[in-house]
Amino acid sequence: MTQIKHAIIFGGSRGIGAAIVARLAREGHRVSFTFISSEEKAAALADKIERRGGSAFPINADSSDVAQIRRAVEQAVERHGPIDILVVNAGLFRMATIDAVTVDDLDQMLAVNVRGVFLAIQAGAAQLRDGGRVVTIGSNVAIRTGMAGASVYQFTKAAVAAMVKGLALDLAPRGITVNNIQPGPTDTDINAGALDALAGMSPLKRVASPDEIAALVAYITGAEAGYMTGSSVTIDGGFTL
Repeated sequence: MTQIKHAIIFGGSRGIGAAIVARLAREGHRVSFTFISSEEKAAALADKIERRGGSAFPINADSSDVAQIRRAVEQAVERHGPIDILVVNAGLFRMATIDAVTVDDLDQMLAVNVRGVFLAIQAGAAQLRDGGRVVTIGSNVAIRTGMAGASVYQFTKAAVAAMVKGLALDLAPRGITVNNIQPGPTDTDINAGALDALAGMSPLKRVASPDEIAALVAYITGAEAGYMTGSSVTIDGGFTL
């Protein structure tokens, strides 16, 4: 029988994040998750999980705001107790070539995709049980983009891939693992207008479903992956081969 644990997911109201929330709840874990602009989707997801006998707690928190990140962790612990699993999925994606990238776009993507990831792990680490799991959701663009206009997004995701190596060393004495999952094109709102084109670029001629990414999260946060840490695992149907 799976041991009941407390998982917190930053950015869990839709897409890959929602699939992770649903999968970890289905594994029997108590789940807390943050949202910023999708209150109705967050409430609907929590209600669906609760009606199925699970436990899900939505928290409104902006991953670019350190006070809100820390308060989200506090609220999650108040509700469900110490944390066993921390997943950072919150991210911001904006396309623009270097001549069109604004300072505001640059700052916001750095604030959410890099600074926010670090701060969420920092805040969560203080409440993580020894032997816990940390997973970041990066992107295969850290390896290859193949298109103009993604430079800022690419280097923020490459930063996350590098970040987990150092954090894995920091948390290893407590038996906490830190790993990074790098999805390729996935059937989410952000890709809604380009799914056919993206599928055509893949060796498998399709994009991923959010549930496939969530399944990998479930494995990495489970007992069988306890010897994996500091790694980036790419799940993109061969897109970057």
